[in-house]
Amino acid sequence: MTLHTHHRTCNICEAMCGLVIAHDGRDVISVKPDPDDPLSRGHICPKAVALQDFRTDPDRITAPLLKVNGEFRAIGWDEALDLAAERLRAVQAAHGTDAVGVYLGNPNAHKFGNLLNLPGLVKALGTSNRYSSATADQIPHHVASIHMLGHPMLMPIPDIDRTDFMVIVGGNPLVSNGSMMTAPGFGRRIDELKARGGRVVVIDPRRTETAERAGEHLFIRPETDAFLLLAMIRQVFEDDAVTLRHLAPLVDGVEALREAVRPFTPELAASRTGISAEAIVALARDLAQADRAVVYSRMGASTQSFGSLCLWATYALNILTGNFDREGGAMFTTPALDYVGMTSRKGKTRSYPEKRSRVSGQPLYNGEFPVSVMAEEMETPGPGQIRALVTVAGNPVLTAPNGRRIERALEGLDFIMSIDIHVNDTTRHADLILPGTVALEESVYDMVFHGFAVRNTAAYARPIFDPPNGNPQEWEVIARLTARLTGANRIGPSPEEMLAGLLAAGPHADKVTVERLLEAGGAVDLGPLVPNLAERLETPDGRLHVAPQVFLDDLPRLLAFRPSDAPFIMIGRRQVRSHNSWTQNSTRLVKGRNRCTVQINPADAARLGVSDDAPVRVRSRAGSVTMPAEITDAMAPGVVSIPQGWGQRHGRLSAATQNATVSINDLTDDARIDPVSGNAAFNGVPVEIAPV
Repeated sequence: MTLHTHHRTCNICEAMCGLVIAHDGRDVISVKPDPDDPLSRGHICPKAVALQDFRTDPDRITAPLLKVNGEFRAIGWDEALDLAAERLRAVQAAHGTDAVGVYLGNPNAHKFGNLLNLPGLVKALGTSNRYSSATADQIPHHVASIHMLGHPMLMPIPDIDRTDFMVIVGGNPLVSNGSMMTAPGFGRRIDELKARGGRVVVIDPRRTETAERAGEHLFIRPETDAFLLLAMIRQVFEDDAVTLRHLAPLVDGVEALREAVRPFTPELAASRTGISAEAIVALARDLAQADRAVVYSRMGASTQSFGSLCLWATYALNILTGNFDREGGAMFTTPALDYVGMTSRKGKTRSYPEKRSRVSGQPLYNGEFPVSVMAEEMETPGPGQIRALVTVAGNPVLTAPNGRRIERALEGLDFIMSIDIHVNDTTRHADLILPGTVALEESVYDMVFHGFAVRNTAAYARPIFDPPNGNPQEWEVIARLTARLTGANRIGPSPEEMLAGLLAAGPHADKVTVERLLEAGGAVDLGPLVPNLAERLETPDGRLHVAPQVFLDDLPRLLAFRPSDAPFIMIGRRQVRSHNSWTQNSTRLVKGRNRCTVQINPADAARLGVSDDAPVRVRSRAGSVTMPAEITDAMAPGVVSIPQGWGQRHGRLSAATQNATVSINDLTDDARIDPVSGNAAFNGVPVEIAPV
């Protein structure tokens, strides 16, 4: 047996951990961390080790499947692609261009071949009914960047490796490795921050793994984070501590912001958040007085009813304390493939939101509607009603709010085509499934997440293995379908050819080429983040807008907010061994104790008469689930937590493990959204709990 060594980055999640994979040409022998990777520095998580499982999964689809009389049967590729194009065009001919909807799942963000080819597919279909997982977990970040900085992907990244003081609001980067902040090995980074005399304070309704490592934690009531952040901004003004530093000539709206936050006193914030006014004032002053500081807000702040206000206030707080575009603060990457540059909006005046949805008038940003309205757009008759659906690497029945409503709506469609690796809760409703490819069968360049990383690096690797049965790679499936729809007689250039051109147009063209990345045998270090916002601002007037009207107009809604009188408020929970529904098909990831529990504070459990591991029924407006209780003082009283991971119910492991039987989205409510961005409000869901 001849062993080969292969370097690549893991592209399951945002962390981009460097890997060293040993294989014999047919099978993976080992997956180990790359100690020389300049970003991950030898960090690895269990999901990377499971990369080999996804390739050899017995449940995996390895041929095109057509549903005939309710059962799937294998067909050939030409027949499948011809059928897909014919059926999609027939629906559009009968009902209009927008009668075809498109849903793109999370894995597409990690597949640069897909990212380069999906715009062509959407354009070929011509539909405005486009949806993705982005509106389930991150659109408030993009909305803040659009209105303040001019581009949805111009994203401030915490410079954690050089900061002295970090405030984390609603994030658990020790587990996520830095969602919207690619920071693998976050626990080590916390330790290094503290070792140089710095502090990390975590604000969360749950004492998370990150909070435990940080050592400083404040409980907060769900959906009240905006009160805290705005009160901190007000305190910075009150203390006359505003310092814009080098950005002063560029910033507009400071006085408008000062007036807007006047009602948000520490006392008001205390009454809403449960954090004392004294603690709020102290936190604001510590932030303003720190030499280098940064505020980072994530899932708990963005996936709630006031997500856009939270992210706007986070940006504004970093700006006003002089920690924007500055070492140790919130900075901006200069990636080798500059996604912002290649999609630049400089000199272009646009109105936002770009459009409103047909039924309930929710906003469209970045060319897509919120996934929370997808069901109503399938259910409601009239021009523009979705009558057919294309899904690519997505499972909205499990991952979107009120997934069971989406499932019922799918049953009424004329045609569904999916590109996927499993028959899952969504694709089982499809008329046609085209098999996708997995990480080890694809080239990898993290086109998106190099732009969100805490250090500038670049890495590219070719596939290790061919797809099964001589199948095309996923990007080629998309390109072939696009060609069928447009009548083109060939597909475009390969992702590697496109990558070469994009790198040549990037800021590191002199040192980063495809050939050099392949020769490097791992990631290339391009250095720490550097101040660059003055050159990168994308607003039409070239200004940094700290008080956009869209956020000011939403403040009365926040002021009118009162905490729910429901018995409990539900929040999500990130877990290391779970990411997307398909990762639950790895035995090594789901084995062990049942991690799909509802965490409850001890006082609440005693009041309910619930013991540890006892089954309880959790009920919301959308539905109910039964699952074991996990009693822990890590939960704030009145708040319960259920994992945000979702297990597949139609695979080999669905009956063998409890981890695969409960979806939090049987409880989340598609009527609960952030109206500014349309993002689903997964956190803050009112629920009732009763022992079974």
